[in-house]
Formats: sequence, structure tokens, C-alpha cells
Amino acid sequence: MGDPKDIGGLDVDIEAELARFEAEERARLGLETAPKEHWVDEMTTPLFTASQRKKTTLLVGGLTLAQDYLVEGALRGIGYEVRALSEADETALRFGKEYGNRGQCNPTYFTVGNLVKELCRLRDEEGLTSEEVVRNYAFLTAGACGPCRFGMYVTEYRKALRDAGFDGFRVLLFQQTGGFKQATGEELGLVLNPEFFITVGKAIFAGDVINLVAYRMRPYELEAGAVDRAIEEVKRGVYEALQQRTSIYAALWRGRKLLRAVPIDRLKAKPKVSVIGEFWAMTTEGDGNYHLQRFLEQEGAEVSIQVLAATLLYNLWEFRHDTKARLDLRGADASKFGLAGSDAGLTLGGLYFAEIALRVWWQSFAKVLGLADYHLPDMDEVARAGHSFYNVELRGGEGHLEVAKLILNVINQKSHMTVSVKPFGCMPSSGVSDGVQSVITERYPEAIFCPVETSGDGAVNFYSRVQMYLFKARQRAREEYERALEEEGVTEEQLRAFLESRAGRRYARTLRIPPHVSAGTTTDLVREIAPLARASRLGRVQIRARRAALGVRDFAREDVAHWAAFGRDVAPFVPAIARFVGKELAELMQEKAPSLRRGWSRLFDRATKLSVEEEAQVRAAEATSAAAPTPTERVRPQGLPVVA
Repeated sequence: MGDPKDIGGLDVDIEAELARFEAEERARLGLETAPKEHWVDEMTTPLFTASQRKKTTLLVGGLTLAQDYLVEGALRGIGYEVRALSEADETALRFGKEYGNRGQCNPTYFTVGNLVKELCRLRDEEGLTSEEVVRNYAFLTAGACGPCRFGMYVTEYRKALRDAGFDGFRVLLFQQTGGFKQATGEELGLVLNPEFFITVGKAIFAGDVINLVAYRMRPYELEAGAVDRAIEEVKRGVYEALQQRTSIYAALWRGRKLLRAVPIDRLKAKPKVSVIGEFWAMTTEGDGNYHLQRFLEQEGAEVSIQVLAATLLYNLWEFRHDTKARLDLRGADASKFGLAGSDAGLTLGGLYFAEIALRVWWQSFAKVLGLADYHLPDMDEVARAGHSFYNVELRGGEGHLEVAKLILNVINQKSHMTVSVKPFGCMPSSGVSDGVQSVITERYPEAIFCPVETSGDGAVNFYSRVQMYLFKARQRAREEYERALEEEGVTEEQLRAFLESRAGRRYARTLRIPPHVSAGTTTDLVREIAPLARASRLGRVQIRARRAALGVRDFAREDVAHWAAFGRDVAPFVPAIARFVGKELAELMQEKAPSLRRGWSRLFDRATKLSVEEEAQVRAAEATSAAAPTPTERVRPQGLPVVA
């Protein structure tokens, strides 16, 4: 206790009085009834065994609607019971805010609340007990780390599930492999082997190309809803192929035929709007971003979306960039991603070849479905574009991607307007949009850049801000289109007549995209067909021949040069890959050696087997040799030793 104080002639121990007052208040408020307890996440290693696989339904969600749906079919095809969650809506937001921690970002509330909402529905509407829900269901999601709150999603899930009455519900992460055996010795229920990732990759890449085709076609459809109906049929066919483990390429080819039957009119001057920003906010298609993509289309825009394959390419680039940086260290570092005890050349070579495989695999889906003239971004070019304004060593959120995307959209005329959407309070993305991008717009004043934030409410303010910028983009698209008509010396009526003619019918095909010249798709079409519409039949032949020659020249200048540079980058690591492949083949030969020797013996016996006549000749020769007299051994004379 402190020293007594003389207050008005009274000796008062202030510290003792304060302590007594605190004790009385604690007793009055009931704060002394039990010691403080802090919640601890005890489900960091959820148990999911092979014996539980048939009795456990995996819930998946968090990507686009098409990809969630196709992932469900893909995992069903390899033996899992799977169901995709419904679209995260305002009800999910309320569940997330009720059971989640305070101050979380918008995607956390929506995704966590969407899971809790579904489990509550199972309990309250389907009559399952909480124990049955915990025992018979699990949630499969991705985990991560980093400066933003995405690294805490899994803990948020578990905390909210406990508070909602589902304590012990299993949240499974992709990185939680645990080997092929768990602590119990039983085989894992979720086996993250090559078959799993290849199957999921098919679903994700098919979803990418289906989404891109839909956003390309829908703004120009002649019958409202025709594209959506065709896309649903395409998704259903791909789902069945994934579930039944038949050819996904055949399903995409059948989908291509469905899409080609949808009539469209690309002679409509529409602003093209690129949507970038925080991953979930720019990917979701529901209340989480106020249905941004559909809103833009309703306002007369063509939407350019980001694909998940580009995010995977960015992850490969990060790993490759960091590995190259570690090569310059004095010694091999032994950190989690260090190079100690590993072959750096093999690591880099594997990353290069993984990128090639990803690009070829993705483009094969795109070509079969009819997604023409779409190229996945070159991440080295993206890094060069963004590094001057945002250091590529800074990680978190989209890193330098958001800055680089805006720059490339402007200088390459990829879109009229760029919308950056992110949750309210998103630290990585808001810092970029509100800070760095202001420098970009000063450097490139022709850029129309609209940063917006989502919080689950305030849709009116959100829409009004987007409309303000979209008005300018719409004007620019119209001016661009009219300028193209004037410079080409044609009218819209002439172009429509040409597209309806026999010579121009090919340019009006649904899935055909004109070569990129400017930001607007309609303007690109004008630049392509206007010279043909003015020319005679012979003139059209000459124009097509000249364009073909220019195409070959551009291919030689750009594509061949690009792949040659890529080959020079990969060449130093080819020996490491060759050593690895040789070692694997040697081990395979050693494992298969007994069977290989038996096979070789059987092959040799069949190849050297004698005919009946040859066997008779051999026996006769052997008999003659046995009857012949033994030659007398000659004794060599002994000579004197030679002395050196």
C-alpha cells in the first residue's frame, strides 16, 4: 500500500481505498466468480481418415460459381462426397458478424458466415443434431500466411464454429498433408497426391475459360439470357465429364458447339472495364462485391476479369524470383524455403517447366472451347512494369500485380477503365489503390481508374462511384468507335451489310474475336472489316494475304523471340533436370531389374529358338564330335631361362 496522505486533516491511504473500491465493484459485477479463460484453437490437426471418407461430406467454396460447381464434380469423380456451398450473400454476412471476431475484413465475414449459415441450415431445417453435423461434414479450403488477415481465416472459421455450437467441426487445409498416414496409423481421408491436384486443376482451368467466354459474349447477345443458358449447359457437360472421369476435352468441344449457336452482335460500342484488386473481392460474383460484374454489364460495359491461372503463375514467379535471389548468398540458407541440401538448378528448372506445363494445359482448354486470342500474362513483363512504382520484394495481397495491371491496361490499351475493388480496411490493396495508384494516374493521365471498397452495406454509394467513372469510359468508347468509322471511311450500315454477306459471315461468328488494336472490341472489329467492306473480291484476297504475311512476321519477331529468350533462361538448368530424370530412371530400372531380366531372357530365347532341321544338324554335329579321336598333346621343349 502507498503512504497515507493528509487530506483535509484526515490520514487516507489512497492505494488502499482504490483497491477496496475495485474489489467491491468486481464483486458487484460478478467478475470474481471464475478465473479468466482464453479460447485456444485445438483443432489445428483435424482427423479425417480413409474409413470416414464415404460417411463425410466435404463442403467447398470460395472461388467463382463455375469453379466451385466444377470442383464438386471433380472431387466426386475421384471418390469423395462433396457439395459446393451456395453463393455468399447478405445472410452469410450477418452470420459472420454475429459469430466472428470484431474488426475483420469483408471476405472473412462472408466466407466464415457462409459456412456457419450452411451448418445452421443443416441443423435447423434438415433436423441434424450439432454432433451429427460435426461428425458427417468437413470444410475444405486453402490456407496461407502473410501480412493480411487471410492467414487467419482458418482460425476465424474454428472460433465462429465453436460459438455457433459446432465445436470440433473439421476445417481441412490443402497444405495439411500429414504424409500418407496419420498419428493413428490409418490412411488419410484427404490424399493430396498428383491425381487430386490434376483433377482440381482441370476443374479450375475449365472454370477459367468458361467464365472468360461468358464475359466476352454476354454484353453482345441479341436475346437476353441466351448466353447464360448456354453457359449452364456447358458447365453441366463438363461437370458430368469430371464426375464420370470421361474426356473433359470432349465435353468442352460439345460446349463449343452450344456457344456457337448463340447469336451476338459485336457492332455495339461498349466500354471495356478491367476488374482488379483484392483476390476474393474481384473473384466473387455476389453480395460480397455488390454483384459488381453484373452491375457493369447492366450499365452497358464489357467486363474483363482476372483468372485463377494468372494467380498460380504469380506464385510460380515468386518462388522462382526468390530462388534466384538466394543463389547470390555466400552460403545456402537453411530456412523453410532455403536451398540447403537441395539442388538449386533442379528447383529452378522444375519451376520453369511447371510454368510451361501450366500454360500449355490451360491454353489447350481455351482452344477446345473456342476462347480465341487470349494470352496468359508474362509475369516477368508484369514485374518490370510494376517494379518502378512498387518494389517486387514487397509481398502481401496482390503484391505488385495491381500496379502493373493498371499500367499495362493503359499502355497496351487493354481496357477503357480499370476498377480496383477491395474490402474496407484491406491493408495491402487499400495502400496500393489509395497511395501508389495516384502516382500512376499522374504519370498516365489518360487512365480511368476507379478504386472502390466493399463493406457489406452502402451499395448505393458504391454504385454511384462506379457510375461516375463509367460515364467517362462510355464516352471514350463511343469517341473511339466513331473515330475509327471516320478514319476508315465507312458507316455502321455498310459494316452490318458486309457481316451479313457471304464474304463477311466468318467475321460475325460468335466465338471469333478481332485482332487487338484498341481498347474496345467493337473498334477492333471496325479496323478489321472496314478495309474488306470497301474492297472488291480481288482486293479482299490481297488484304487477307497481306495480313497473313504480317502475322507471320509478327510471330517471328515476337513469339519466336519470346520463346528463344525463355529457352536461354531455362538452358542453364537443363543438366540438373537431366541428372534428376536419369537418377529416377536408374532407380526405376533397379526396382524393375528382376522382371526386366526375365523379360529379356524370354525375348532372347524366342529370338534364338532353332527350327527342327537346325536342331537335327546340331545333334549330328555333337555326335560326330564325340566319336572323333582325341588329339595327342605335344610336349614343348624347355629352353634356357632368359636373364635380363
